[in-house]
Amino acid sequence: MGHWLHRNIIEPGKLPLLLALTAFVLTFVITRVVTRLIRAGKGPFGNVQAGGVHIHHVVPGVVLTVLGGFGAVASSRYGFGAAVFAVVFGIGAGLVLDEFALILHLADVYWTEAGRQSVEAVVLTAALVGLVLSGFSPFGVNDLGEDELQDRGSVIWTVATNFVFSLVALYKGKVRLAVFGVIVPVLALVGAIRLARPDSPWSRRFYGRRPRARAKSVLRAFRHDKRWAGLSRKLQDWIGGKPDPDRFLDPR
Repeated sequence: MGHWLHRNIIEPGKLPLLLALTAFVLTFVITRVVTRLIRAGKGPFGNVQAGGVHIHHVVPGVVLTVLGGFGAVASSRYGFGAAVFAVVFGIGAGLVLDEFALILHLADVYWTEAGRQSVEAVVLTAALVGLVLSGFSPFGVNDLGEDELQDRGSVIWTVATNFVFSLVALYKGKVRLAVFGVIVPVLALVGAIRLARPDSPWSRRFYGRRPRARAKSVLRAFRHDKRWAGLSRKLQDWIGGKPDPDRFLDPR
């Protein structure tokens, strides 16, 4: 069964990536279930304390990520060891990114509005890895033919062009399009062409003396956020849990 799965569904060498993604998603889901139970005061679970210090699960996550990463580098792509290290890495990455917001803000923001960034980081990571498993390659290299792949100049030009599109989209405040554009270049191109968000570095740099462009940028961002922000919040609440309404990130 495993041999049939490897030959007919998964591209050669991608089984460790599939195992890592599965472990990553399952770890995130299980972690969120446990933290919700702890938050509600239900079940046998509780926060881990050591010498009066709350040990966040990002700590064992970093350890497992390091072990899995170095183990994967040291092993081949096809053996049993590669599969084991892929699972270890996926578990570690799931624990780390579940507290991505804590690392970003250097504060316990798990159940605050800022904590939503952890959920978004997990969703983006899972989606990107899923695209790679589906056959997409970074910066559109998979779109090149055999003759083009043998021409290093074509490969370098394609990668550089798509990389610039992603950078422009990011500079315009189109973070999601920039990130997914690394795998699907046409998305980065869309982000690079469209108007920048009003709070982006591009807007501050180029729209300062163009009031019409800035006004259009503000209006488009308002309509976009009005249409999608509510749905995005509901989805994040469903996946990661609602933030505490009385907890806010301390600006210090």
